[in-house]
Amino acid sequence: MDPIQAIILGFIQGLTEWLPISSTGHLRIAENLLGLAVPLLFDVALHVGTLAVILIFFRRDIKKILAAVAKRDFKTENGKLVPLIIVGTVPTALIGVFFGDFLDTYFTSFFSLGAMFVAGGFALYFSKFGNERKENITYIDALLIGTTQGLAIIPSLSRSGLTITAALLLGIKREKAYKFSFLLSVPAIVGALFWTLYEQQNALVLAGIGLTEILVGVAAAVAVSFLALKFLWKTLAKKKFHLFALYCLFLGLALLVLSLSGF
Repeated sequence: MDPIQAIILGFIQGLTEWLPISSTGHLRIAENLLGLAVPLLFDVALHVGTLAVILIFFRRDIKKILAAVAKRDFKTENGKLVPLIIVGTVPTALIGVFFGDFLDTYFTSFFSLGAMFVAGGFALYFSKFGNERKENITYIDALLIGTTQGLAIIPSLSRSGLTITAALLLGIKREKAYKFSFLLSVPAIVGALFWTLYEQQNALVLAGIGLTEILVGVAAAVAVSFLALKFLWKTLAKKKFHLFALYCLFLGLALLVLSLSGF
């Protein structure tokens, strides 16, 4: 991998990580087209770059959550998020630990990626039928949303797409669905980083990926992530979130056609 390829992958990661169109699926397509065999650790490093954007974007909420933890005050609105995030993280972690390697290895072909893009597209479309009536997220809600986040380990299934769709279908108001989805991503990304570092300590060196490639890739991801986050909120606020389904369905069908054509 050269720095230009790293920048391309970083740009793709930053643009697609927060939009409900699967950054991992797009990275797999790009790596395939570029003829690269990229270890999972590099993809996770790019995810950490976009995590920095989340920490900045939701810095006020995170500061209030940390203050609630320090005071052991879990009765305020931000304090209540702490146990909910913990509950939501449990199924994500279990799915990642027991099925992560298998799912990441199995879903690499254009056919499997295309099939999952189609499945994700259908899920996104059904988000339009969510009836926003709930002000508060329950523990059952958090558990279900966390489970969908775990399923997003499958490339081509979007983490933000599945979690926000699940929240909307559970009747949670879109503002809370948006915030909870991205706050829930923080422990998931941090956990994925440490787990992948444990499993692939020397993977980047063996793949010939140096510090330069990592830095320029992460920088590219961060540069476009802010725009993607703001764009996502605008589509969600205007109740056009489900329209991302059209893109996922089109891309999925295109990949299926390419696969069946022997590509």
